[in-house]
Amino acid sequence: MNDREALVSELVGDRADTWDLTGLIPAEPLRKLGEAGLLCGELPEQYGGLGLSSLDNGRFTAHVGSLCSSLRSVMTSQGMAAWTIQRLGSAQQRADHLPRLTSGTLAAVGFSEPEAGSDLSAISTEIRPDGDDVVVDGRKVWVTAAHYAHLLVIFGRYGDGAAAVLVPADAPGVTVERVADPMGCRAAGHAGIRLDSVRLPRDHVLGGAGAALTMLVTAALSYGRMSVAWGCVGILRACLAAASCHAKSREQFGRPLAQHQLIGGHLADLLVAEQTATRVCEHASHRWDEGSPDMVTAAVLAKHVGATQAAAAAATAVQVLASAGASDGHVVARAYRDAKLMEIIEGSNELCRLMLAQHALSVSG
Repeated sequence: MNDREALVSELVGDRADTWDLTGLIPAEPLRKLGEAGLLCGELPEQYGGLGLSSLDNGRFTAHVGSLCSSLRSVMTSQGMAAWTIQRLGSAQQRADHLPRLTSGTLAAVGFSEPEAGSDLSAISTEIRPDGDDVVVDGRKVWVTAAHYAHLLVIFGRYGDGAAAVLVPADAPGVTVERVADPMGCRAAGHAGIRLDSVRLPRDHVLGGAGAALTMLVTAALSYGRMSVAWGCVGILRACLAAASCHAKSREQFGRPLAQHQLIGGHLADLLVAEQTATRVCEHASHRWDEGSPDMVTAAVLAKHVGATQAAAAAATAVQVLASAGASDGHVVARAYRDAKLMEIIEGSNELCRLMLAQHALSVSG
């Protein structure tokens, strides 16, 4: 275990169950991880980041995901915000805002709207110039970490194109309403955001304003998909560890569960799922680090494989632990609920399959 993993293990300890039940991560661990640059580890050192490769950051993300998917979700949100500013911001915007994300400021990214989920082309949030300012109007739903965020990265329409704008969470006209009792990742701070004539200086609009919506959104979503995929590897590892430990210690019919062939089959399935997701994530991170043309497709594949394997494996782990794992807050009970959300966020299973089918058609001709 390296120093990064040791720090997050110490901060989480045995508290993930309590965070899940209360729906809240305390401010102290978020602050410490943020100030250590661990919530967006791929940021270059010049901005206070760690300059990690996608592979190294992915492995760290998997460790966080094995401890607490809600914390990993906040980490994904912070990383997406940093990646968006790094990719779309001007040199001045990067210098002004990125160091904040490695010194305790928390950020959330708003994509989805009441009528724009998988179909992000239906986004209706408007960012319109008004003199030296811009005015933002719209609604966002299910914004991860918005409950904790000091800074909101909001995607919307801008003239004939699109833009991302940096909105302080305490700006006049901003209302953040927490999602009540989410099924999974309960402590991830999911919230809806209302933006009512929010006036901001025009330099809060990130560079590239007026670009195609698809281009802007893909940049941020690709990072998010990579992070979710590695987080699912963490869920798989937590399920494998819990099921294996239980199967070795629990006896039925005079022998440990692990010696019963059907239970052994479940454990084998868990191992195969964990190894499959790990290898696909490693492949995607290598493509990311190489700047390969197929890095976007590799991220979609990793997210899809990771999410589907995690959801199936979590159900298997609950089956192995039976009543022992059926208590709300237990690691496999959390995994069962959290993994299902992973099949929906950052591109549903169905959307991922459509994208992968399009890729298959493009390479077969």
